[in-house]
Amino acid sequence: MTTSAISALSPLDGRYAAKLAKLRPAMSEQGYMHRRVQVEIAWFIALSDCGFKEFKPLTPGARTYLLGLVKNFSETDGKAIKDIEKTTNHDVKAVEYWIKSKFEARPELVAAQEFVHFGCTSEDINNTSHALQLKSGRDHVLLPALDAIITKLREMAHGFADVAMLSRTHGQTASPTTVGKEIANVVVRLVAAREKIAAIQLMGKMNGAVGNYNAHLSAWPDFDWEAFSRKVIETPEPLGLGLTFQPYSIQIEPHDYMAELFDAVARTNTILIDFARDVWGYVSLGYFKQQLKKGEVGSSTMPHKVNPIDFENAEGNLGLANALLRHLSEKLPISRWQRDLTDSTVLRNMGVALGYAVLAYQSLAAGLGKLEINEAAVAADLDRAWEVLAEPVQTVMRRYGLPQPYEQLKDFTRGAPMTRELMQGFIAKLDIPEDEKARLLALTPAGYTGKAAELARRA
Repeated sequence: MTTSAISALSPLDGRYAAKLAKLRPAMSEQGYMHRRVQVEIAWFIALSDCGFKEFKPLTPGARTYLLGLVKNFSETDGKAIKDIEKTTNHDVKAVEYWIKSKFEARPELVAAQEFVHFGCTSEDINNTSHALQLKSGRDHVLLPALDAIITKLREMAHGFADVAMLSRTHGQTASPTTVGKEIANVVVRLVAAREKIAAIQLMGKMNGAVGNYNAHLSAWPDFDWEAFSRKVIETPEPLGLGLTFQPYSIQIEPHDYMAELFDAVARTNTILIDFARDVWGYVSLGYFKQQLKKGEVGSSTMPHKVNPIDFENAEGNLGLANALLRHLSEKLPISRWQRDLTDSTVLRNMGVALGYAVLAYQSLAAGLGKLEINEAAVAADLDRAWEVLAEPVQTVMRRYGLPQPYEQLKDFTRGAPMTRELMQGFIAKLDIPEDEKARLLALTPAGYTGKAAELARRA
């Protein structure tokens, strides 16, 4: 098998491999094996402390050695497990055998080796490993990448709080806003979405073949296996797993928390798709320029082009992420009777789904870093839209009881070019108090932004 990036079937491991280096240790096959070893070791050490006369508490040296197997787990170790799997044709059993192979020359551990994987079904190891993968991928890669976007957008929202901008509803000119306020809208949405991702409890179960502790109780009927399982799962790492205990399951953990997590990420991605498309449009309008990079080309035939490719790449990869995330959230909570295997192969694509999301976040961050506001273009566009003052004028007319204010402004402005002179001429003829008339005559599209600047700074 070649290791060349250009021969990779997935662009995540080919073209974009370097960009996902932080995610790969958590969400790859290597990461999955690493977590399986972690779970087996945590269970084994905890069993030694249960007070069973058949399994005495491990010595400090043995504990340090075992935790070192987890801490120092390497690609070489992962390959050794894969070699064992060629014989077992069972990936979890291969992990068990690999751990036992590491007990050689340590009589204390050799004597206790049958307590590795004691009472466990493969899914006890797998579901907790998946949760640990997601914990690492979410907390150390996905959320920091999202936080970088939020931080940059908040900075832009505050920096552009006073830059008046023409709104467009239904693609038509509408009441002015500010550039900062429109970015602030996205910041507030993303912060709420990010909190939902972070708040989801990652769950684990270790309760045997069908969730009833059958095997456990056959060995020690009077031992509280449920309390023990909860302790292993909820005790913080490295002695425990630092997850939330799932008390009810079939052979597999129900995966409802996974569906919740993947849906939350997908909703966040949808917000970012919306934003990426808007920025693409503003670049097209000339509201934003993009910093030039020496040597880059925007077209093979048109030398002038500077394309918003970062936002286009982000949109495409967010769509790919959501397609996978939504399949995961719809499929994973479904299992025939007490277990079928359809979830297993699907779960191996968690890293692919999150990988496309993280790749998109990086593209957005890169694109935002290149943007430069073109205040002259934004102001010029707004100054060509004096028709937007029809709203405040007719609203003041309503206040003073003038007849049919909306209809008058509709007839005056709708579908016709509007200039400063025409609008001010209309205002000058209004039968309203002179101070109110003077206020309207002084109003410009750029001055009609309501609380936009204040809201932008508050985000």
